[in-house]
Amino acid sequence: MGIEQKVAVITGPSQGIGAALVKAYRDRNYRVVATARSVKPLSDADVLVVPGDIADRKTAERAISEGMVRFGRIDTLVNNAGIFIAKPFTQYTEADYAAILGVNLTGFFNITQLAIAEMEKQGSGHVAQINTSLVDNAIAGVPSVLASLTKGGLWVANS
Repeated sequence: MGIEQKVAVITGPSQGIGAALVKAYRDRNYRVVATARSVKPLSDADVLVVPGDIADRKTAERAISEGMVRFGRIDTLVNNAGIFIAKPFTQYTEADYAAILGVNLTGFFNITQLAIAEMEKQGSGHVAQINTSLVDNAIAGVPSVLASLTKGGLWVANS
């Protein structure tokens, strides 16, 4: 596996940090599996776009299985996908809660479990988790309870 081109799976690459991660990994000659609800196709043959909601296990399964078929390996997983809805705690709806929990925790579980299974088969791999700094550094004017609850648990798991 030493000289083969490495592969990174990146969740939430539609904009911001995720889009920058795709570019950074490509700049380092990685092939990339990019998965998000609103990800747009790219003309780069070394970027496999897998559209879908990461909270749905079928999206995670497609991202990993299609990545393995196309590139033959998974070396890195970057869990970047996340939902942040800034509201006072008492104003969150059940739909807000389900959406945040689905992407921030269930999505993490789904894709990480599947990616690690492939990494174990090849004997190596890395998982990186993008969290929110609001977990440790709350800002009084930014209500972030659900982001802190969901991403905060992952922050501790990675410490």
